[in-house]
Amino acid sequence: MDIGIGFAIVAALGLAVQALTVRVATLRGRSSDVLFVVLVVNTVLLAPIAAFSSFDSQLSVSGMAAFAVAGVLGTAVGRAFLFEGIKTVGASRAEPIKASTPLHATVLSVLVLGESVTGLQFAGVLTIIGGIAVITWDGSAASRATPEGVPWTGLALPFAAAFCFGLEPIFASIGFREGVPLFVGLAIQAIAGLLAYAVYLTWIGSLPTVGRLRAADLRWYVFAGLSSTTFIFAYYVGLSVSTVGVVVPIMQTSPLIVVLLSVIFLRKLERVTPTVIAAAGIIVTGGVLVALAG
Repeated sequence: MDIGIGFAIVAALGLAVQALTVRVATLRGRSSDVLFVVLVVNTVLLAPIAAFSSFDSQLSVSGMAAFAVAGVLGTAVGRAFLFEGIKTVGASRAEPIKASTPLHATVLSVLVLGESVTGLQFAGVLTIIGGIAVITWDGSAASRATPEGVPWTGLALPFAAAFCFGLEPIFASIGFREGVPLFVGLAIQAIAGLLAYAVYLTWIGSLPTVGRLRAADLRWYVFAGLSSTTFIFAYYVGLSVSTVGVVVPIMQTSPLIVVLLSVIFLRKLERVTPTVIAAAGIIVTGGVLVALAG
């Protein structure tokens, strides 16, 4: 058995659990507080791994800068959109839309890196667009999204997150080309994302303090951070021991896990319609096609 399959399954579960814990955490808390704690947990856990695994590495300035940009765009800005999207429209809708990341990554790779698009990739992109259209149509009835009802325009938040996540691998690939080791790059991303977000929150006067965070909510924030770090670690380790064609398609199933777990555990918070389930399946299929073609 390919060991990468096991890491991919763990990554998919970590990503799904992150979405669900963020949903619960933002019931009373602010998405900005949740994200700040998640970034702190990412940094605290990933930085020591990077220090011990690549202590003697010679790092180029351009390589570190590329990962820093990836951290600001994906780790900070992308998650800010995603977490607020989960708070606004629910995990069962935000996660499938966020799964359109391969669409953005494919388009950006063509525009920025000059890569070509195969027929299978194009089919996958069209499939993702179709799935997003279905969720958008379903979400246009505000009462369907959550029991409280939300504006359907909130669906733009996870879509914006997907765009940022599509930019992230572009800069990460530049960092890898410059010879930055895997875990060093991840640590740089986490630190850059944390610093950029801390500066932003300080500027707007919203930097969370220990006294302001409720202990009952903080445990969910930390749990979201642990789930996020588990996903990051398992995903990249899986890629290092296996192939993209094995790891990414399995990891892309996380939206379906989110929808399933939402039906089981978040019945009082979200209304998961058959349309949402079908749309999630369509988007996952498109993402798998793009990943296999890549």
